[in-house]
Formats: sequence, C-alpha cells, structure tokens
Amino acid sequence: ECQRTTDAVAALRANDMSKFGELMYASHESLRSDYDVSCGELDYLVTLAKEVEGVYGARMTGGGFGGCTVTLVRKDAVDSLIKHIKECYPENRATCFVTTAGSGSAALSL
Repeated sequence: ECQRTTDAVAALRANDMSKFGELMYASHESLRSDYDVSCGELDYLVTLAKEVEGVYGARMTGGGFGGCTVTLVRKDAVDSLIKHIKECYPENRATCFVTTAGSGSAALSL
C-alpha cells in the first residue's frame, strides 16, 4: 500500500486519471484479499463501477467491513454510473453522493 500511495501521488501530479484509477482498483483488491476488510456489498459496488464507461477506478473507503466506496469518474459519466448502480444494486439500497475534489488539507491559523 505504501508504494501504491506514492505511485498515486505521481499519477495525480501527472493528471493521469487512468493510472490513478488502476491504483484504486488495486488498492481495493488488496484491502479485500490481503487485509480481509471489505465485504460482498462493497465488492459488488466496485464491480458495478467497473462496468460503466467513464469510470477510472473505485475502492472501498473508511474503516472497512461495510460502508462506502469512492469512485473516480468522468463528469460526463456520473449520471450513467448512478443509473447503473440504482438499477443493479439489490432493492435500490445504494445511496450516491456526487462530490468534486478539494484542495486537500491545510494548516489553519486560529
């Protein structure tokens, strides 16, 4: 995971979203297989994301054992991704939140 994080920083600095997405998928696979902290529901959400054109990558996020995925997707593919998840996820139980990247963390002067 440490090398993957370094590689992810390099991909973002190079604006290489395809590479960053590959690293997201690899990270999810590692969290699922090596650390055993994913679950079937999260794995399925990542699988559904892979099926949509315009998705660069997806992975679980948070503490594991359920919760959320984060997906990097082209702006023009967001609606297609949400529609696909809503159509395929059991009982339409998935909730999607659309966000944009921020500038990151910073020290605040109080």
